[in-house]
Amino acid sequence: MPDLPAAFYPATSPSSLSSADFGPGFHWGAASAAYQIEGAWQCQGKGPSIWDDFTRRKKAIRNGEHARVACDFYNRYETDLDLARGLGLTDYRFSAAWSRVLPEGTGAVNRRGLDFYDRLVDACLERDLRPWVTVYHWDLPSALQARGGWTNRSVVGWLSDYAQILARRLGDRVQNWMVLNEPMVFVGAGHLLGVHAPGRRHLGAFLAAAHHATLAQAEGGRALRALLPDGAQVGTTFSCSYLTPHRPGNGYDEAATRRADALLNRFFVEPVLGLGYPVAELPALRWLLERYQKPGDEQRLKFDFDFWGIQNYTREVVKFSPWLPLQWATLVPAKQRGVPYTDMGWEVYPESVYQMLKQYSAYPNAPKLIVTESGSAFPDVQAGGFVHDQQRRAYLQAALGQVLRARREGVDVNGYFAWTLTDNFEWAEGYGPRFGLIHVDYETQQRTVKDSGLWYGDFLKGSSADSVVRDVTSSVSRIL
Repeated sequence: MPDLPAAFYPATSPSSLSSADFGPGFHWGAASAAYQIEGAWQCQGKGPSIWDDFTRRKKAIRNGEHARVACDFYNRYETDLDLARGLGLTDYRFSAAWSRVLPEGTGAVNRRGLDFYDRLVDACLERDLRPWVTVYHWDLPSALQARGGWTNRSVVGWLSDYAQILARRLGDRVQNWMVLNEPMVFVGAGHLLGVHAPGRRHLGAFLAAAHHATLAQAEGGRALRALLPDGAQVGTTFSCSYLTPHRPGNGYDEAATRRADALLNRFFVEPVLGLGYPVAELPALRWLLERYQKPGDEQRLKFDFDFWGIQNYTREVVKFSPWLPLQWATLVPAKQRGVPYTDMGWEVYPESVYQMLKQYSAYPNAPKLIVTESGSAFPDVQAGGFVHDQQRRAYLQAALGQVLRARREGVDVNGYFAWTLTDNFEWAEGYGPRFGLIHVDYETQQRTVKDSGLWYGDFLKGSSADSVVRDVTSSVSRIL
């Protein structure tokens, strides 16, 4: 892996960076997802999800790993929340596992599963952590996949009903809600590329799932708003990458970049604003409209979200390809370009988050923005009871500098959630890549705050790293 470039901080010098620079009321948190951390996959009435099924496929997950235990968050959530608060976080984002609440996806509620999230919300509030709930983070119940999953238009109603169950139980205490996590990833990787659950590779399945997810994000927003009290904030999240042409000035690569941008960055955003799908750049979407869009859908796709969650990790370099007919474009891997890259193979390019904040804020009537995921996977070095991760710490500093750069230029960005609080099951990559501020020994479930986490705590609390260590140690000792 190439070393990080000397000019790693193109916007704000980390030595001068302070949480106070972002002003009062800025949300400082870490994000997580139920399937990646909870474990307890068959406990207390939980039903199976498509990821439980997918991990049983041969060669689907690196090293044949699974998340049946993961970080055991279901049993250790108080420990992890104490660590979060000890680091000075003010906010914590998590998702509810659909099949833990509704084992069959619809019908009878599993009260023990819903009780868990009730306890989790209370535990956050007891620690002065604002809970942010994601309704759907990729773990569709297996029972609904058997009925077509996201390719079945009924999923729009299934998702809305599930959202309302959560809102009725948790809405009196949870003020911040997100409908979907990164729809382009779960429909694209899951239905077109086949590398995520449910493992399909079919253009028709992708287009059907994509349209139904676009409907679901708006209808789910309406379902939440109908039940939540005044003042509650309803949002959704979008994956995004800053895109540049492989050969600037080359007409083919420039056009391919515009098409890739329409698919990866604009597809789910523009219908929400009433702009429709980006058909001009992606003519193949006309098939979607002819086959799956029904009268009245264009209006149903619109919803006035209170915020958008921007989730960015890298930029992508695009070149023309005649072999991919949806966008006639391919992404050039960072490894081939001789640039620094993470354990995920993603280019180290913190400026990407600035560029995407600028792009999304430029839409007329865009709501406020929250960076609901940002992070990097680098190797950890364990020595003397500490976990050193200079590259992750440097990336975190640089990304925050880029967020501040956007904020100073007038972008209405109001929060930053590091991905992620603890190392976890990283989907098809298994337990190899580590994104956490806190190291997890998966054999013993021991937690160790990494240097990056200590720096984040120091940054948030305005205190020395030594005091952060003392606070974290004290928090853990109270419950171990």
